[in-house]
Amino acid sequence: MVSTINDNPFSLEAIYQPYDFFARLRDTEPVHYNEEFEVWMVSSWEHLVWVTRHPEAFSSSVFARDTRAPNPPIDEDDMEIYNFIKKWQVSRFIQYDQKRYNPGVSGPDHVDMRRVMHGYFTPKSMEMWRPLVQSAIDELLDAVEEKGQMDVMSDLATPLPLLVIARMLGIPDSDRPILRSLAKDLRFLNRVGPDRMGPLSQAVQNLQEYLGPLVADRVKSPKDDLISVVAEGERQGIFDRDMTVNNVMLLLSAGHETTINLICNGTLAFTQHPDQWAILKSDPEGKTVRATEEALRYDSPVKSIQRIAMDDIEIGGQTIRKDDRVRWFISGANRDPKVFDRADDFDVERYPNQHVAFGSGIHHCLGATLARLEGQEIFRNLANRFDTMELEIPVKDVEYDHVLTFRAVESLPVKVTSAR
Repeated sequence: MVSTINDNPFSLEAIYQPYDFFARLRDTEPVHYNEEFEVWMVSSWEHLVWVTRHPEAFSSSVFARDTRAPNPPIDEDDMEIYNFIKKWQVSRFIQYDQKRYNPGVSGPDHVDMRRVMHGYFTPKSMEMWRPLVQSAIDELLDAVEEKGQMDVMSDLATPLPLLVIARMLGIPDSDRPILRSLAKDLRFLNRVGPDRMGPLSQAVQNLQEYLGPLVADRVKSPKDDLISVVAEGERQGIFDRDMTVNNVMLLLSAGHETTINLICNGTLAFTQHPDQWAILKSDPEGKTVRATEEALRYDSPVKSIQRIAMDDIEIGGQTIRKDDRVRWFISGANRDPKVFDRADDFDVERYPNQHVAFGSGIHHCLGATLARLEGQEIFRNLANRFDTMELEIPVKDVEYDHVLTFRAVESLPVKVTSAR
């Protein structure tokens, strides 16, 4: 039966009022089948956590396993491009669970590349980057303080995480602007338009051409950087060259995209809640950690993640069939009143805070520690530097990217007054 409520995740309501949209869906049918896009929509905290913690039932290898036509549809002329995109998606390390759950996949399975990545992204390792983060923020906020205003997106949220992930990967600083442009075009993967494959394919090819020589150099002569960590998989025969390059591409994109959204969404929340801004300013050193966690919960950088069912399974009173597409929605789960008291309030002292902004289980975001570090340093320094932060346009005029996966503003003009 076709739903009588608006369940279109690409609708303007879902883009601009996602918390109203997902609250209605969560309260009506927390595990809901969307007929138009042929996907199960999981929007409650309880069911989202269950799905994330059962990777044997819900695989991240969506492109490797999904044999149906793309939905939303694409132009028939773009099917060749779509097949190229499928190959690109399959060769990313995030899809590596196919070896864990499918012994028939060829290649050695005694080395888990995800474990290698976790070794790099430990809290102790990430703390080594804090001085760079602090130094970069000081420089960026010096310019903001001098002007008395900023576009948070272009003046703060984008340059900081892009600098950090580029330094981690060993990419020259001078190449950051072009890499940001190409990485942003990867968002076309999660847009609705029949012509979305063209710009996505071009971005993938351009990034592959740029990263290929860097990977080849690290395979031959490893350095002390993240590209060399991934290249170790190729040296051990786990990855071929395409897989190595595409893994680096994923790290480049994921390593800054979500942090950009955290910084923008969190800053926007503070401009709309001056009482919470005052609480943070009363003790920036002591309150920043919880404030960052609340920013992650209240307006999460990532809205949704897709999986594919490995077998028939019942959840939330619904039967999900093998090979069904499943998408969980963080925007619904992180405002679930069954888990969060005053779920729609922005409370920088909230504790405990069991948000799922970074997912849960074995697919918990690899870069969560880095994103937290950068978010904490941004919000702490903003509170120390500025007495006030005011949005320079009505909040209803803030534009969002019409993309399914991310909660991403296009720009965020803010006026500040110095505390010094």
